[in-house]
Formats: sequence, structure tokens, C-alpha cells
Amino acid sequence: MTTQLKMKASQFLTELQTKGLRLTSLDQEHVSRRGGAGPSDHQAITVDGTTLMVPIYTQTAWASPFTLSDEGIHNAEDVAQNKPVSQLLSNSIPLADVTFAKDPEFYKLTTADGIPYSHIATLHSTDVLATTVLQTCIRYESRRKACQFCSIGQSLRAGRTIAHKTPEQLAEVAKAAVALDGIKHIVMTTGTPAGADRGAKVMCESAKGIKTVVDVPIQGQCEPPKDPIWYQRMKDAGIDSLGMHLEVITPELRKTITPGKSEVSLEEYFQAFEDAVAVFGRGQVSTYILAGLGDTEETIIDTCRKLVAIGVYPFVVPFVPISGTPLEDRPAPTASFMEAVLRPLAQELVNLHMTSDKVKAGCARCGACSSLSRFEKEAADVTV
Repeated sequence: MTTQLKMKASQFLTELQTKGLRLTSLDQEHVSRRGGAGPSDHQAITVDGTTLMVPIYTQTAWASPFTLSDEGIHNAEDVAQNKPVSQLLSNSIPLADVTFAKDPEFYKLTTADGIPYSHIATLHSTDVLATTVLQTCIRYESRRKACQFCSIGQSLRAGRTIAHKTPEQLAEVAKAAVALDGIKHIVMTTGTPAGADRGAKVMCESAKGIKTVVDVPIQGQCEPPKDPIWYQRMKDAGIDSLGMHLEVITPELRKTITPGKSEVSLEEYFQAFEDAVAVFGRGQVSTYILAGLGDTEETIIDTCRKLVAIGVYPFVVPFVPISGTPLEDRPAPTASFMEAVLRPLAQELVNLHMTSDKVKAGCARCGACSSLSRFEKEAADVTV
């Protein structure tokens, strides 16, 4: 890595993540995924010790100045570990060597009834096992109520997953992924079912199944259940941290972009955050905020400060337009917009000792969908 790049690592990584990576050959495509829930249309890339999920299948990525070359000086340790290594270029100028996640060993396995393990859970980043327990959602099934950025049904229609992963299936795959690929923590999300628990019940069932065979931290993700008793039930079932995702903040935008979810008001979300923090502890409850969908810098920063004050980790990520969704043509946010939000947020998190490394499991712990953790490191260095 060049000295200039080291001095501006957070800005550079933000630029890479917002603009994406333009692949010029099939050989450059490593562990990646299209559609579905979570970080779709990305692949994991490690630069200077930081792993990012970088868009590769989006329209933005097709026009990106960032490309790869197999030439360059490669780290001997990476070569010895058989990690795929390439050189990252910007407008044909070499910047740094990068490595990619290896194809996980557990992807080679199938269940006794013939379901590929990769249809039950997938590798995110380099050491995170992720699964969408219910690949259906009452919001997604209604065009009027569906979140405009969501692609949860795409991988199901394409035959790359199954509609409902049972606790037994999840336990089987988790055990193999930990043993074969060194998985460090697990993310479980779900489409929202019709019941008042809004996914909390299936989180409990799934966590119990996994924790019977492996002792790894688990994050559960669901909408706020109507009855707060579910927070203690989820914790007792083995969920170590909880994600309840706002995604969009401004009320008018919520009605337009997340029409179904907007029926759960911001007031209900903030009450749910307080109830959940009382059970899981400060920093163990998080929320996704998608920057670039219309919320202003000031709105995001002000909301994040309120969230941090009550003990919620605001995981702010750049919006990624996913093909096949109503927002597929909406551009990603600029790197300058992301930096204007992430830099003060990182300083706030450092000041209150609520940084991503203290989160037990999940998206905030992984950090690969945002450069926020890199801003945290830089803020911590300045604070010291």
C-alpha cells in the first residue's frame, strides 16, 4: 500500500465502496452473490487489513474507475495461504494489493435430503455466516408495501436458496462452517412474517438450534415485535446482539421507500430500541441506516446521535442500487456524502466507547458493508 493511500485510508475505502469495482474478466469474480437479503451484488475485498463488501454487479460498478490486475508484488503470506490476490488499480494506476475471500469449504456439502449448504447459509466478508431464515416477507409480497430497495425474493426465484431454513438445517451448516472455515459469528435475518412477533419467534427457534451444536455469537435481525417480552426470549434463546433496521429516517421518505415498514412509526422504533437495550446492553443493539436515499447529512447525524445516546449502534452504510428493484437506477451516494456522515459518527462512537469491535456479533461487528470501522480507528488514533 502506498504512503498516500495509508494517509487517506478511510476516504479511499469509502470511494471504493461507493463507486464499486469494475471486473474485466470472469477470473476476477470470487465469492459473491446476486439478489437476496443483505449485501447483494457484492464481493468481499481486503485492502490494508480492512475487509469491505464492494459492489461488482451494479450499474455504478460498471462505470467505476477501480479495476483489478493480476500483476504486482504479492504478500508471501497470502500466497502461502492460497488466498486469491490481485492488484487494485484506479484509472490504470496501481494502488495496492488486495485479497479475496476463498470459496468456503462448507459450500461443497449438501444436507442428507440433497440441499446445498450454500442454499441455507452463505459466507459474508471472510468469517461471517449469514442466513435469511424466512426468504419471504409480508412486505415484499405486496407491491404497495414492499421496500423499494429490497431483493429478498430474487435468490428464491432463482433457485439459490429455500423459503424456510429449519433449526436443524441451520445447526448442521453452522457446525460445518465453524469447523471447516473458521466462522467467528453468525448473522440471522428474516423476512417479516404475519404474526405480532414480526420474526422474533423464528429468531428464537433458529438460535436455539444453532447453539445446541456450536458456541459462536449470533446476531438476530427482525422488525420490532409488538410485545417487548420477545427481547428477553431472544436473548435466552442464544441471541447475543439484535438488529432492528430503520434504513430510512425522514417520515415522508419512509412512506415512499419503505411503505410497509413505515406503518411501524419512528416512535415505536425508538421505544423498541430502549426496550431492547435494557435486555441486550449498550452497543449490542444496532440499526441499519441506508445513506443516499434522500435523508440529509444533518438528519442522519442527528438521528445517529440520538441512537448512540440510548445505546444503539447506528450502522450507516452506502445505499447500493440492486438490479431488478424499483431503485435499481438510483445512484449510490458520493464518497464525500458518506465521509461527511461517517467521520463525526465515528468520533461520537469512540467518545462513548461504543465502537464496532465491542459488538458481539452481526453486521456492525463485521463492518464490511461500510467504511465506518476505519473511520473509528482513525478517530481513536486522534483521541489517543
